[in-house]
Amino acid sequence: MKKYIVLSAVAVSFLATASLNAADDLNSMFSEGKANGQLRMFYIDREYQGSAGTKTHRGATAIGGHLRYETAELGGVSLGAAFYTTNKLDSRNTMDATLFGKDNDNYSILGEAYLQYKSGNTTFKGGRQKLATPMLADDDARMIPNLFEAYLLTNKDIANTTITLGHVTKFAQGTFGRAYSATSTATNANKLLSATAGYSYVDSLNQVGSFENVGTYAFGEKTDGITMASATYTGIENLKLQLWDYYAHDIMNIIYGEANYSWKCLLTDALKPYAGVQIIKEDSVGDEFGGKIDSTYAAAKIGVKVQNFDLSFAYSKIGENSAAEAVDGGVANAIISPWGGMPAYTQGMVTRHMFMAGTEAAKAAASYNFKEMGANLTTVAYYTEFDMDASSGYGVERTASEAGFDAIYNPEVVKNLQLRLRGNFPRGFAESAAGKTGWNEYRFIANYNF
Repeated sequence: MKKYIVLSAVAVSFLATASLNAADDLNSMFSEGKANGQLRMFYIDREYQGSAGTKTHRGATAIGGHLRYETAELGGVSLGAAFYTTNKLDSRNTMDATLFGKDNDNYSILGEAYLQYKSGNTTFKGGRQKLATPMLADDDARMIPNLFEAYLLTNKDIANTTITLGHVTKFAQGTFGRAYSATSTATNANKLLSATAGYSYVDSLNQVGSFENVGTYAFGEKTDGITMASATYTGIENLKLQLWDYYAHDIMNIIYGEANYSWKCLLTDALKPYAGVQIIKEDSVGDEFGGKIDSTYAAAKIGVKVQNFDLSFAYSKIGENSAAEAVDGGVANAIISPWGGMPAYTQGMVTRHMFMAGTEAAKAAASYNFKEMGANLTTVAYYTEFDMDASSGYGVERTASEAGFDAIYNPEVVKNLQLRLRGNFPRGFAESAAGKTGWNEYRFIANYNF
């Protein structure tokens, strides 16, 4: 709480100083501001495969997007705000919940409202905003992204290095989190699925469209927020190193590290190999509102680019639970990520089982850009497989898989329009006495930026 008060006082001081020093220019600060946004239309259709009880056909169509306004800088200070909305275009007997708010209703939210101050190589940004960090992220996979109330200080005074310090107090779940039916009455397996896939352990279905204390959202207990620090270094050619630490008060400490490197092929300049490694370490702290957590996830990726073609392979492994830990909810050796963070090399489009305890996962992906052929089209195809442990806490031991594709087209005749067709086909996503469950899902998204 003290960190929150200090950062708020700094923000108010910046604004007051700028206003006193340049009060005569406040009108131009707003008149020279800029507006931008995005209009989004989203269609989704999912037909379940598997046992008789899960042969459901669901879908939805929505339209919405966001409108953002940011003032010009005055003494280094600027203000910004963004309004987000989603609205249904059709009605079906079985609606897809991931495009809407609670009870599948339309909703709108003032998702961003921030003050920003820039001085030299230092930037402060405080208030409601989007975040794109490894373990706290917007996860913009449906209509409205995840949003945060946060206070960040970024500095680039050290050559090739970016330092970030921050404190996050609130989280507003976007529409995608409703894919996971964690509620107060849900099974431990459903809660674990949600918490390892980026969302709440206690209720991801109904906590949407409002800013909640990060602890209350994740585990139903109010906390002092999440204090974070990071360093990113790019001073060695073709190498990027990043290290993040997130201290979620009375829940857990999360350390995330990643290294990515590319190099020249000795045989031919046409081949451009690259590789990456990532590690996540979590340990419960304080009152342990998320349970006793002591988990480690490691992954590696290797790939090669050949002109417009990109081929990659990734593998990940996470520590196993004991049988008792599985019965206790399965969180002990799982990677718990309740605030939208999903950086894993081995994740599928919808299947994110790689963070469950004892899971070995592998992913192969290939992409091709058709720009040299005269088309602003990029296509991706992938296959992921998850060998799950009997003590994961999520059903029985099994192999889950997901194949899918993604095609992104930017037509030249309509500037700033993006058309996107996506498909995913999980098998063995869940398993019960009635059998395994999977589905065929197709999405069509149109984004117009202005």
